[in-house]
Amino acid sequence: MGKRRPIIVVSNRGPVTYHYGSGNTREAARGGGGLVTALAGLASHHRVTWIASAMSDADREVALESGSAGTEEHAHTGASYRLRFVAHEPAAYDWYYDVVANPTLWFLQHYLWYLVHQPPRGKGRLDQAWHEGYVPVNYAFAEAVLDELARQPDAVVFFHDYHLYLAPRFVRNRAPEAALLHFVHIPWVQSDYWHVLPAEIRFAIHDGLLANDLVSFQTPRWQRNFLQSAEEIVAGKRNSDGSISYAGKRTHVSARAISVDVAEFEKLREHPRVLEHERLILETRPEFLVVRVDRTDPSKNIVRGFEAFGLFLETHPELHRRVTMLALLDPSRQNIPEYAEYLGAIEREARSVNERFGRPDWAPIDLQIHDDFHQSVAAYKQYDVLFVNAVYDGLNLVAKEAPLVNSRDGVLVLSENTGAYEELGPYSVVVNPFDVRGQADAIFEALTMPADDRRRRIDGIRTRVREHDLRWWIGAQLADLDSCTSRAARRPARLSPVARLRKKA
Repeated sequence: MGKRRPIIVVSNRGPVTYHYGSGNTREAARGGGGLVTALAGLASHHRVTWIASAMSDADREVALESGSAGTEEHAHTGASYRLRFVAHEPAAYDWYYDVVANPTLWFLQHYLWYLVHQPPRGKGRLDQAWHEGYVPVNYAFAEAVLDELARQPDAVVFFHDYHLYLAPRFVRNRAPEAALLHFVHIPWVQSDYWHVLPAEIRFAIHDGLLANDLVSFQTPRWQRNFLQSAEEIVAGKRNSDGSISYAGKRTHVSARAISVDVAEFEKLREHPRVLEHERLILETRPEFLVVRVDRTDPSKNIVRGFEAFGLFLETHPELHRRVTMLALLDPSRQNIPEYAEYLGAIEREARSVNERFGRPDWAPIDLQIHDDFHQSVAAYKQYDVLFVNAVYDGLNLVAKEAPLVNSRDGVLVLSENTGAYEELGPYSVVVNPFDVRGQADAIFEALTMPADDRRRRIDGIRTRVREHDLRWWIGAQLADLDSCTSRAARRPARLSPVARLRKKA
């Protein structure tokens, strides 16, 4: 890993969020989302300042009290880091998050739109949300980064994901020597699909990312798409080393799949809350257990997965009462209509399967909708089949986490449209996420697979994840950044055509 470096992590969601507990005392809770889970161990290896949005009233109170000094927090490893909240205007944040980031960018980058009717055609709504929400919120993040760089000019700025596409350009224009790295956790769609967005927006997104020294993606598939769209949308020049020359500088583009903290999951295996949940699963489980752990996000393809399980039961009545699908789902973004509607569809499909095939002593689908990480780990330990059928997914950390703790040589059924497929496909039963019959057949194949084949596959996944764990990923990101910044002397970038966006912030 090398020396402990100062790193400024910038993400919409922070590693902790505050709330008021009993007696109106302020308490910290672990933040949600795959990004936070993956980066939680970063502070163990580097000097971290984490900049994130104030999400709750208690977060905003902390932001007001601590100001630019931030507050000291501790990761699960005990390592300390400094947390700095950015408190946005509520109306601006709603435009930024509920209209632009989700669902517009998230839906676009997961190919979720039915283009005859979507994106929504409200007059000027996206334009207003962009200029009154996404731009000013990104600018506020950039201001916080610039303030931190004044204190730590040698720090690496590590931007994350689709919420912050503009912030790197705002920083670069005022700190041309800064070391900027941006990791995009979700898929990058092909160039034509970006043309669903207005020209100004798609141009600004690519312009903002190309202000970084390094832009990194989960897989070569998403990397290739970005190189093509950067050429076509902002006329970047692709170089022989895979970099893009644009606006007077060279941006390198890499693919490094994120991973998990293996040591954390080895400890979690014996955590008292995990063991208690596992005891309950063992008391009620049938002979076979199919497990899925997801957010209730349309990209996760849960409804089709339930349809596939119903078709599997229809085709294999000999397995009735012998198998259950345990679906542990975290309710996601319920203030956004598309997500609330999808949760309703999930519940209806689970009810339909249970009404068709269930018996008084057996419910084919055990649907539980709440966020309980320890229960998820307990389910990881007990699956015979782990079912991951996402429409598209930047990676899918569940596919890496669960095999580490599984005690039954469980088989991974994996969508070919997940980023994890490029690493774990050879050890999985691979499915087309749109092929319900194929998914039903994959469940049967996984349940009836010979023991030696099951063991070979899960051992392959574990070896891959242990050799390419979270610490490896962080080291690879920093090594890539060092490599690309040392190839040529840094020179100030020309002001981008998108610099005018600052005036609207």
